[in-house]
Amino acid sequence: MAADVAYNLCQILVVLLLSPLVRGILTRMQERIQAKRGPSIWQPYYDLWKLFHKDEVVSNEATWIFRFAPYAYFVAPLLVTVLIPVLTDYPLFMAFMGDMVAAGFILSMGSFFLSLAAIDTGNVYGPMGASRTRMVSSLVEPIFMIVFFSVSFAANSTIPYVVQAHWVSSSRQFFSPTHLLIITAFVMIILAETGRIPVDNPGGHFELAMIDEAKSLEFSGPSLALIKWGGYMKFMVLSLVLLNVLVTPWGLATHTQFLDVVASVFRVGAKLLAFVMVVAVIETSLAKLRLYRIQDFLGVAFVTAVVAMIVQPFHL
Repeated sequence: MAADVAYNLCQILVVLLLSPLVRGILTRMQERIQAKRGPSIWQPYYDLWKLFHKDEVVSNEATWIFRFAPYAYFVAPLLVTVLIPVLTDYPLFMAFMGDMVAAGFILSMGSFFLSLAAIDTGNVYGPMGASRTRMVSSLVEPIFMIVFFSVSFAANSTIPYVVQAHWVSSSRQFFSPTHLLIITAFVMIILAETGRIPVDNPGGHFELAMIDEAKSLEFSGPSLALIKWGGYMKFMVLSLVLLNVLVTPWGLATHTQFLDVVASVFRVGAKLLAFVMVVAVIETSLAKLRLYRIQDFLGVAFVTAVVAMIVQPFHL
C-alpha cells in the first residue's frame, strides 16, 4: 500500500516536472524543421519562473470563478495521472477510481472552468475564444466517447491498466484494423484538444484568430503560469494515454523495485520523444485550418472512430 502511494506520487512528479520539458522539446523541434534556431528546450521553465514572480492583475468585473479556474485547470491533469499507467504496468493506489471516460470528464471540467473565466471579465476576445473552444470541445467529446466504446469492445474494459494489459497480451488484436483506426482517431483528438495545428496555432497571438490561447488573455502572473503549466501537463497526459495504453504499451515497470520504476522514466521519455517528433512533423507540414473547416477535420476523426467500432466484431 505504501509503495503504491509512493509510486503514484512519483508519477505525479514526473508529469508535473517533465511536462514543460516536453513542450520545450516540441517547440525546438518545430523550429529546427523550419531551419530556425529556436528557443532553448528549457524556455518553458524560464517562462513559468518569470510568471510566478510577477504581479497579478484582476479585472474589477471578475468573480470567484476567475480566481478558481487556473487551479482547476492545473489540478485536472494531475488527477488523471493517478488513473493511467505512467511508469508502471500494474495498477497503483486509486487506479480503479475511474476509467478513461472519467479521465476525459476531469480534463473537460478543467477546460470548462477556464472557458467560464474567459467570459467572466467582460473582455471581448475572451468570450470569443471561449465560444470557439466550446465549439471544438462539443465536436471532440463525442469522438472521445466513440473511441472509448471501441476500446471497451476490444478489451472488455475502459480501465487504462486493463486496456494496456489487453494490447500487450493480444498481438493479433494489436495489429487489427480496429486498433490502428483507434490510434488514428486519438491522435487527431490530441491535436484538437490541446490546441495544436491544424486546429489551432499555439504560437499565434492575433486575437481574432485565437481559439485555445484566447481563454487566458485576461490572466497574468501566477494564474497565467498555472494555466500554461496545466496545458503542458494536459498534452503530456493525453500523450501518455496514447503511448502507454494504445500505441506502445511496453517499457513500463513490471516489478515493484524502485530501480525498475526509475528505469521506466527513461523508457517512457524515449516514447514521448518519438511522439513529439511526429507531432512536430505534422504541425510543420500542415497549415492552420479556417474556423469552419475544423468540423471537417473532426468529422474525419469521428468517422474513423465509428468505423473502428463497427469493424471490431469482425476481429473478435
